[in-house]
Parts: sequence; C-alpha cells; structure tokens
Amino acid sequence: MEERARSCLLRSRAKMEADIKASYLMDHMVSDAVLTNEEEEKVKARLTRKEQAAALIDLILRKDNYTYISFYNALIREGYGDLASLLQSDLPLISPEAEKSFLGGGTPYVQTVLCEGGVPQRPGVFVSRPELINRIREKLYKLQKGAGWVTVFGMAGFGKSVLAAEALRDETLLKECFPGGVQWLSVGQLDKAGLLVKIQSLCFRLDQDSESSHRPPNSIEEARDRLRFLMLRKYPRSLLILDDIWDSVVLKAFDIQCRVLLTTRDRSLSDSVTGQKHEVSVGNGLEEDKALEVLALFVNKKVTALPEEARRIVHECKGSPLVVSLIGALLREFPGRWDYYLRQLQNKQFKRIRKSSSYDYEALDQAMSVSIDVLKEDLKEYYKDLTVLEKDVKVPAKVLSVLWDLEPEDVEDILQEFVNKSLLFRDCNQRPYLYYLHDLQLDFLSEQNRYRIQELHSKVVHQYQKHYKSGPPTTGDTECHYWFRYLGYHMANGNLAEELYSLLFSLDWVKTKARVMGPAHVINDYVEYRSMLDKENRMVRNNFQEFLSLNGHRLEQRPFPNVYQLGLSQPNSSEVYRQARLRAEEETKKGAFYLDWINKSSLESLSRLVVQPQKDSIYYACFSKDGERIASCGADGTVQVFTSTSGEKLLEMDAHEDEVLCCAFSPDDKLIATCSADKKIKIWNSQRGKLIRTYDEHSEQVNHCQFTNKSRRILLATCSNDGYSKLWNINKTGSQNTMFGHMESVNHCCFSPEDDYLASFSSDGTLKIWDVSSGNEWKSIDIKSYFPSPSEDVEEVDVIVKCGAWSADGSRVIAAARNTVFVFNVETSNLLSEIKTSRHSTIQSCDFCPTGQLVAIALSHFTVELWEIESNKKVADCSGHLSWVHCVRFSPDGSILLSSSDDQTVRLWETKKVHKSSSVCLKRDSDVLFDQDEITVLAADNRNHLQLRNGRTGQVIYQSEEQESRIRCSCLCKDPLVAALGRRDGTVKVVEIPNGNIISTLTGHSNSVLHCQFTADGQTLITCSEDTTIRVWNWRSSGCKVLQGHTEQVKRFILLEDSRLLSWSFDGTVKVWSVITSELIQDITCHKGAILSCDVSPDGRKFASASADKSAKIWTFDSFDVLHVLSGHEACVRSCRFSWDNKCLATGDDNGEIKIWCAIDGTLLRVCTQDSKDSLESYHGGWVTDLHFSPDGCALISTGGYIKWWDVEKGEALQTFYTAGTNLKGIHVSPDFKTFVTIDNIGILYVLEKVE
Repeated sequence: MEERARSCLLRSRAKMEADIKASYLMDHMVSDAVLTNEEEEKVKARLTRKEQAAALIDLILRKDNYTYISFYNALIREGYGDLASLLQSDLPLISPEAEKSFLGGGTPYVQTVLCEGGVPQRPGVFVSRPELINRIREKLYKLQKGAGWVTVFGMAGFGKSVLAAEALRDETLLKECFPGGVQWLSVGQLDKAGLLVKIQSLCFRLDQDSESSHRPPNSIEEARDRLRFLMLRKYPRSLLILDDIWDSVVLKAFDIQCRVLLTTRDRSLSDSVTGQKHEVSVGNGLEEDKALEVLALFVNKKVTALPEEARRIVHECKGSPLVVSLIGALLREFPGRWDYYLRQLQNKQFKRIRKSSSYDYEALDQAMSVSIDVLKEDLKEYYKDLTVLEKDVKVPAKVLSVLWDLEPEDVEDILQEFVNKSLLFRDCNQRPYLYYLHDLQLDFLSEQNRYRIQELHSKVVHQYQKHYKSGPPTTGDTECHYWFRYLGYHMANGNLAEELYSLLFSLDWVKTKARVMGPAHVINDYVEYRSMLDKENRMVRNNFQEFLSLNGHRLEQRPFPNVYQLGLSQPNSSEVYRQARLRAEEETKKGAFYLDWINKSSLESLSRLVVQPQKDSIYYACFSKDGERIASCGADGTVQVFTSTSGEKLLEMDAHEDEVLCCAFSPDDKLIATCSADKKIKIWNSQRGKLIRTYDEHSEQVNHCQFTNKSRRILLATCSNDGYSKLWNINKTGSQNTMFGHMESVNHCCFSPEDDYLASFSSDGTLKIWDVSSGNEWKSIDIKSYFPSPSEDVEEVDVIVKCGAWSADGSRVIAAARNTVFVFNVETSNLLSEIKTSRHSTIQSCDFCPTGQLVAIALSHFTVELWEIESNKKVADCSGHLSWVHCVRFSPDGSILLSSSDDQTVRLWETKKVHKSSSVCLKRDSDVLFDQDEITVLAADNRNHLQLRNGRTGQVIYQSEEQESRIRCSCLCKDPLVAALGRRDGTVKVVEIPNGNIISTLTGHSNSVLHCQFTADGQTLITCSEDTTIRVWNWRSSGCKVLQGHTEQVKRFILLEDSRLLSWSFDGTVKVWSVITSELIQDITCHKGAILSCDVSPDGRKFASASADKSAKIWTFDSFDVLHVLSGHEACVRSCRFSWDNKCLATGDDNGEIKIWCAIDGTLLRVCTQDSKDSLESYHGGWVTDLHFSPDGCALISTGGYIKWWDVEKGEALQTFYTAGTNLKGIHVSPDFKTFVTIDNIGILYVLEKVE
C-alpha cells in the first residue's frame, strides 16, 4: 500500500473504529476478492463491534492499494460518506498492468472518476455481458443533452448492479456525457429516516471540499433541495446512480432534474417521476457458456475441465447470475460439493445455498422472498396461486381470470404489478400477452407452499369446473389450449382421482381435445397419468390407449374424423365402444348416420404381453441368449431387465448421465453392454447390475452396441456419430480395432452369424462389411445409388441407412433406408429384392427371424410389419403402440418378437400367431347373399382356398382345398346353393355348398377369369376373361357358348332383361349380346380409352359408361345413341351408378372426386368431395371404385381408400368408415341400404350395419 494512503488510514483510524460496522463492509470487500472468507471469519470472531473494526483496519494496513480502494468503496456503499471523504484525497493510483487486472482495461481517468464516485469494483469473478452493457450505454448516451432516467430492471440476482457499474467503465461515455463525474448511492429498502440519512450522506460527499460548512439537512424536503442545488450547480453534467430502488416514494426524493441511472426489480417505479425515460431489461440469465465461465473462474479451472454437474447446475437455475455466483463462491471453499449443490437446487433447498459474497441477503431464499414481502396481502395470495404453473409454460390472462374469478382486465392489472416488480415475465411477442415465471421463482414458490400444493391445484380444477359447466372451451386460442394441455396435470397434482377418471375416460373429451390439439397430447395423458388411472380401472385405460394407438393417425387428418364412428370399431367389451354406441344412438335420433362393425369380434389382439419398464421413450430392447430375460433402455438413462414371460422386473441400473441408445447381452448372458449419448460404453454384470468397465474413446454419441453371437471369442462392436466403428475385447481397457471408412455417422452395426464379419450402416448412404479378425473393409454397398436422383427443382434428401440385419445362414444382409428394406447377397453384393413400406413412414429398425424367412420392420407411424422375404409380401400388421416404434428384435428361437416405442412400452408378439392370424386373409373379389337377417360372404383367401363365411360371426362355413392356380373371382347361387370360382389359368369350378363337392370343372378360357355370375334361375353361369371372351355355361352339363368380339380383356358384364347381356372392355367398346343365341346385338365404340365401368338404369332404358379418357357417357338402349357426354373429371372415371328413380347418375374418378349428374339432361348437379386432399393426394384415399344410391335416392355410398356415405342433396359427407387397409375394390349393399360388406387390401372382412 502506498505510504500516503497508509498514513491517511492511520490518521482516520479512531473515527473509523468508533463508527463502522465491519461485517457490512467486509461483504463488499470479499466480493472484490481483496479479503478471503477465512479473514472475514477471523474479524467476525472478535467479541465487540469496535474490536471487529480495529481488526479490519489492521488487516487492511497489511494489504495493498486494491484493498484501500475496496474499503473506500464499501464505506460509500454502506452510507459512511463522511468517513469515506477522509480517505478520498489519498486514494492510491495503480500501475497500468495492475489497473488492467483490477479494472478490466479501464483507463486511469475511468478509475479515478469511478473511485471518487463510489462505484463498486468489479466482483472478484466477472464475466462480461457485452450485449446488455452496450444497451445500457446506448440509453445513457440519450442523457447527454439533458436530464432523464435510465432504468435497469430485472428479478433478484440477475446482475443489475454489476451491469450498471460495468456500463460506466467507458472513458468516452464519461467524458462526453458525464464530465461532471458519477455518484453511486446504494439505496435498498428504506424508511423515511433511512432515506434522509442516505441523502445527507450523498450531500456531504458532494460538498466535502467546500470551504463553508453546512449543517446537515433536517428533513427530506430540505435534503432534496440541497441535493438539487449541488447536482445542478456544482455537478451540472454528472450522473447519479441509484442502486436497488424499491419504493416510488424514495425515488421521488431524487426527482431533481438531473441525470439518473437506477437499478430496480420494479419496472413501474419510473412512472412516478418526471423527465425523459429509458429502460433496459435484464430478464434473461447468463448464456450457458458465460455461466460455465463464471464457475470455472471461481474454481480456477478451464471450462472443459468442469464436471457434468456444472452444466446441470446452470440448466437448473436457468443461468441466474446470483445462483451461479453463490454456488461458485461456495465451491471455491468446498470444491468437492458439485453434486451436493446440484441436489440442493433440484430439491429446492434454497436455504442451503448461503451467501459467500457481498450480496445483500443471507441465502438465496431470502433474496427471492424479499420481493414478495413488499406486495399487498391480496396480491401475495394471487402470487401464491402461481405455484401451480408448470415450468416453461406461458399462460394467458384468461386462464388466471378463471382461477381468480375476475374480469380479464382486472387480472391483467394484477399481472402488470408482478411484471413491474420482476416477479413475473411477459411475452409481448404474442397477442394476447402470455405470462410465465422464471424457474427459480417457481421453485421458490413450490418450496414456500409445499404443504399447499394439492390445495392450490384443486382450486384450479374447481374454478375451471365452475366456469365451464357446459363443457370445455373450443375456441382454439391460448386459453383453450392451456386447459386441454394442463387440466389433467392439475387434477393429478391435486389428487383429484375421480375428476381425472371422468375426464380421461370420456370419449367426448378425447374428441374435443384431439380436434383442438391433435392426438399426441391426448395419447400423452394416458402415459403420463397411467399409475393414477390404473388404480381406478386399468382395463378402461387400456381401452382408451388401444383406441388411440389404432386411430391416432386418423385424428391428425382434416377434415377431422367422427370419433364416435371410430369408437364403434372397438371391441364391444371396450368402454370406448360403449360410449361411442351411446352417442351414436343419440345422434341417430337427430338424423345422423352411423355404422357398427358387427363382425369385428372375429379379430383378436395379437400382442401377448405389454410391459412399461421405462419412464420415458424406449430406444432399444433385446432378449438374452436363453430368451428368458429382456433388457430395455431409453431416454431416462436407465437400463431395465425383466422376464420375457411375465414382465416382472429383475434389475434396474442407472446406467448413464444421458440417453441410453442401445443395450446388449453377451453370448453367455453374464454381461450387458450399454452405450449412450454421453459418448460412453459400459459393461455391467447382468445379474447384480454392477459396473465392470467403462470405455470412453468415441468422440460423439454411441448409437449401437452388439456382442458376438458365439462364446468362443467374446467381442463387443460399437458405432458412433463420429463415423467410426470399434471392436472391444472386454478383458482389455481399450479398443482392439477401429474401422475407418464411413464419411458420416454410423447408426447400426451387427455381427454375421459366425462372427467372421461385421456390417455397419451409415448416414453416408452406405453399408460396409468388415473382416472382424483384421478390421479391414471387405465390401461396401452404396445404398444411395438405389434411390432415383432428384430433379433440378426437387431438393435432394439424404439417404440415411438406419439399420440392418443378417439372415440366419449369413448369405444375405438387409439394410433399411427411408421406407425401403434392401436385401443383398453377401458374396456377390447383388440386390436380391426390395421391401417397400408406406411412403408416409420411415423405417426405424429391422430384424431377420433366426428360424425362418420373416423380416420384422418397425415404422415411425406406430406399427410393426412382418414381411415374407421370398414372396416379398407383407404377412402381418402388429398395431398397438401409441408412438414411434424404435426397435424390433426376434427371440433367439424366433418364436417371439419384441418391439419398443416412444410410448414407454415394450410389446411382445407371438410370431406364429401374428403370422398365422394375419396371413389367413380374404381377397377383395367377393360375393354376398343377403337373406333376411343372414349375411353370407364368399371370397378366396390368400392361401388360395375358397371360403364361405357367416358375415355376422366370421365363422367359416366352408373352405375348399387349395387351388392349383390363383382364384380371381367367385359367385354364389342361392337356389341351388352352389358357388363358382374362376382361376388365373382359365378354369372355372362349380362347388356344392356346404359339403364342398365339385359338381363341374369348366375349361375353355385361356387366361384369367375376371368375373362370374349365375343367372336368376341358377341354371346358367356366365364368365368373362382376360382372353377377350365371354362364356355362357350350362354348368350341369358343361355345355358352353362363346361370345367373341372384344379385342381386349373383358372386365365385367351386366345381365339385362330378355336374356341379354351388356359387356365392356379395355378396347373402348360396349357390346350387347343375346345369351340364348350368342348373337352380338349391338357393338358400340363408346370411348377412346379403356372402359372401366358401366351401369344400367333401373328402368332398363339407359346405360352409362365410364372411361380412362376422363369422361362418362349416358346412352339409350332404344337407338344405342349417346344422350349425354359428361365432362369435367380431371382423372380416369372409374365408377358410375344410376339412382333407383333413374333421375341421377353418380361418377367417381381416380382423384377421389364424385360428381352427381342429372340423367335426364346431363347437367352437373353437385360435386361430392371434401375440402382438401388426404395424405394419399386424393379426395377419397385413392380411386373411387364403387358407388351405390340408397333406394330413396337421398344417400350415396362410395368406396376408395375408405368408405364414405354422402347426402345427395347437399353433396356433403354423412359419415366415413376407415378400414385398416386401403384400396377397396367395391362394396355389397343390402336392398334396404342398412348393411354393407367389403374386404380391404390386407384381407379384413367388414360387415357394417346402420345404427338405429
């Protein structure tokens, strides 16, 4: 310390010891890092205040110039202006080098001005926040020409004072704007007496070099006048800094027409004073890198050397400078307590985070509570109600107006009070404004009101119920969204179990919420509140989850589907079906139209076991080698082990600090390997969960791990986003081999069955095969080359090879990219086949069955598919998951398939049961008999049997032997009860029902038989074929007449009165024949394109033709002339149908559009279509393949990708029935228009009955 400074301090020592309170001053000096905590404690250990003051001065005398300056500033900040003036004249100067360290680059001029003005030094640990500092300086420059106010506001501990002081460390700013200097005054919470003392101290400091002495002002008014005189006359262009202002009364005392910079938590205080005003908000905390830098400076480490807990502390406190500084100072004293202080934050133990610096409050909770304490009592109660808000959730005032039972305008006034006092934040980027709490504020409220949490949540629910008695809001605004998103949350946290059951077990709630917010939020409710719901009724919760899993994608469609109609497809035992049926019956009485799927009981749920081992998304699951255990892992960082038979938990491991992306059993089942987004690989004992080894060589997240299949040489393979695959000998501490070659992330890797090779699958679009013994690349297959190159106007999409697997014999390898699985010959690298799934989904995982030719595929649209590799056919759809399916794995013996999903479940499926149940499916070409209440369905299955089924029960009445050639068509005759089938090889068979005796085998067609039909008397069978002919059979005698004349395949025919027949063909002609004489009565060239459909009017006087030339035509049988050409379709016209009164004709095209025409004059009456195209770029999910009018002509049914019923008069949809599959070929309609039968493209039979 300079001698003159030491002498000055010694001269003033007696006055200092008599007046100062050392503990207050030392807080500032510790913050300036000129005193240590140990030195502070030694001083505090003295018994009396005077002894403490003496000990502090002794300590300062042994230190340097910085300590003297810090002591001087502390005197000013604590109101000892008269004592500070004794030291001012001998303030030491510091060297440029030291100055740079002490003042962060400020010049000697800046140092002098700030020291004289009592501006606090930078804290010992300081990180610059240039954006905010520059904003404050920008506002200060606006005071250059005259008086005014700059307000720096923000919540407790956000660094307002430090930022204000730092903004002044600028020589240009000081010289240009404030050449008269700056004066810092720490204010805080004051009564009138305290305010008078503060102003007296400031006046004394400003007037201390005056030759004339003035008595201290005796009142605030006198002190204010004295201060005005000094600021305007003696310091006319100076800046007054008022730090930590709480009260408008205090602030008014400084309204003296000077330049003022003030820091406060209450933004509205400046409204009470006059003059120009500017403000700067410091509402956001430190950026993560800045906060980590603060912690690193406190503990004297590089940022890269900080433990993971450092980042989590910053995340937990949202970068609050106060919290970061408090914890940093504590860690400087206790460097091993990172985890301890993180836990205190997480557990809201704010009292444990006590000051170790000069901050004004003893602990974090005190710093936060003081802002609330100044509120009026009614406002305190309102503020407590905010305890129930979720973190990071912004709420509109209308929500709180429901909670507080106030007008929205009154609520906004209350919220403005909170915003002004930095107790609440407002998002002004949206209208209406949204309000939210900082995480620390919310944590503090939760801790303060921890015994009232349940009560506060209950209050929210009861106020909602009081306000919305008739049902939830459906306005779609932010208030509406809040209630749909968080009402269940409030019920659960309020322990309102009955209310939660009533809400979530309501199909009406599901309908309304899904319409407003989409299905994802609905699905999440059943996952999030599962444990609470299961206490009431697990089966009902399962009912709703199953319903949403099957129909979630439907609920995203626009127009929004009818939820009650979707619910009618659920099993009759389901609560969803019960509610849907009840609502359907109620609405039917009001004229609505609903269909019940009456034969659905013949379908069964195929998942054998559903387990929910994780509390978050499950990314991977796998069987042990003996098939008795399953390990799963996911986003919650844990690994769970459970039995494969019952799902009983065996083991839980907190495996990684980040998401666990994969897990694998060793070939002897003794070990489990895990890999994570934290870049680590860990080896665990699979019985006890003990960690054996950790590998940390990958530089990015590790995506996959797999052990060798055999025990003779156990290796572990891993692959990572760093582009490398590695092999590990688990008995060694480092990797054995690193495979270089991929240019981007490696997503998956797997050993060949004999462990000789390793396949790796990468985002660079390639599959590579490596020799395991040498680590060298053996083969590389460019998957990207199998996708077409994008055109110039289409943006290129990366081909990411997501996953793959080996066949059981090692001869083939599959690789999945986008929506395609490629099958390659390993030896030749030749592409053998491709499996293409839905183009609207992406493949997440795939696996080869170890005992067969099946491939399992997990898809992003919530399903698992099974494909037969040889036939390249999908043989099963496994539905049940509620979200993306990330993983599929077969058990070692191939009998069980598991799947894991974002819905937090692992599902197990019996391979044979799934395969068998799904593979016995019907073909779409069918015939149906409606006989009073009986429904009989005839169709071929995909194993090439002809089946006769009871439509109501699904029971198989008759099944033929497997046919040598594919069955292409079939038909029924009621009297006698026989069935006919037509085959691809041209053969026709007539079978007696139900005994199955083959009555006739009719040969003559040389190609596929496309359609067959018995005449009304049952004595004649007529068939048409791809061989261009029509044959009329006496099926008992095998006699045959051939109708020849078409030049292309004959798709279909219609039997007319007077033993005539109308046929049409791809050759563009319609022909009329005599069935008795085989004579061609009329040959009409109707269209330039193929004729796709014809229909005859019920009165037999007209017929219509529909063509690929995008037109339809109406013809007369009298002259066979065209009456009307119906133009306007923009795609092939694929179907047509007359109304029963002969007045209308409906036509449907390949865009899914339906038009209704006047059959009398050919004018267009109306268009039946929805507002927008669906996901298949159609108005009907595909081509419109069939049309039928109701007998009264009021309704129309159409088939395409699904079934729709229309109001003919309005052209509006009455109802839509979504089938599991698509591409319906047609539909059979009962005469009373109450029963409807069809088969979809995956072979499911639908018998639908109108609800009455």
